[in-house]
Amino acid sequence: MKEDLYSVEQVAERLGLHVRTVRGYIRSGRLRAVRIGKQYRIAARDLAALTGVAAAAPAPAGPVEVSSIVRIDGVDRAAADRLGTLLQAGAATRHDPGPPLRLQTMFDDERNRMTLVILGDPTATADLLRLVDSVLDGVLGRD
Repeated sequence: MKEDLYSVEQVAERLGLHVRTVRGYIRSGRLRAVRIGKQYRIAARDLAALTGVAAAAPAPAGPVEVSSIVRIDGVDRAAADRLGTLLQAGAATRHDPGPPLRLQTMFDDERNRMTLVILGDPTATADLLRLVDSVLDGVLGRD
């Protein structure tokens, strides 16, 4: 197994530093190097350790979750109940293996206002929001 070795000049050029600065890093122990004759050689892994390139490698992306709050004005209790049931069914019947989509529905009788709180991955949330939009087109007669 052959490892890449760089000269002090090559490291200085790669990092945009002066050769003396790189030699100072070597003398202080900040940059590991091997002395071959009168010259230093720096292993690629040691250069990566100095620059943090190895640590900056992309980590596996964790789950992404979005939250959405939807307020629907001008609905009565019966329409809110039907809409809530339909959306809960839509949230429960997803086909992707991701984490479950969470949906909370609330209704304010005084204001005839329904509020939806949706938590989930971006794709599933967008799908549910499209369902909300299409249902509201039919229920409220929106254009």
